[in-house]
Amino acid sequence: MSAKTPHHHGNLRPALIAAGITVLEEDGMAGLSLRKVAAKVGVSHAAPAHHFNGKNGLLLGIAAEGFRTFVKLMQEGRDTAAPDPQAQLLGLCHGYLKFADEHQALFQLIFSTEIKNDPDEDLRKVSLQAFDMLVDTCALFEPSPQHERANEVMIWSLVHGYATLRRFNRMMASERNVVMPFDLILPKMTPKAPPG
Repeated sequence: MSAKTPHHHGNLRPALIAAGITVLEEDGMAGLSLRKVAAKVGVSHAAPAHHFNGKNGLLLGIAAEGFRTFVKLMQEGRDTAAPDPQAQLLGLCHGYLKFADEHQALFQLIFSTEIKNDPDEDLRKVSLQAFDMLVDTCALFEPSPQHERANEVMIWSLVHGYATLRRFNRMMASERNVVMPFDLILPKMTPKAPPG
């Protein structure tokens, strides 16, 4: 067990969330416990109860932090892409895939049903930021005639499915055992005409 270290009350919650992410990455969902997280931070096993309503409360905090990282990587992908709409969309998708590759445990958590559906304002806000980023990027293209959100659902389904299949090694490799790059799968969409 870690030596007990003093924590200011204001910074214990973020420290517990960071430790929770580490435990999640090392031991998976089954190995995550408030006691293990408290030990990693070096506080009493009762300390997390002051900040979280049980394990589910900790999972909500970890998921919110996971969404922050998710949003950051998608934004970075978009920011480093060329300014044309297709490149912006591809950059966003590359950020999505980078998150899925580099933060596999968080990727699984933020889209899992393991978290009980407690109302958590922080998690709701940051998860909406992720979807709003997709909506804003898809707004650069002509809307689908089938449904006003069809583009967003198509892109999200495509990139999420690709990330999930790749994560579980279910991608069909070519004859040279090379997985098809996402760039070749993303459909070319019609950018909106400039106003005027």
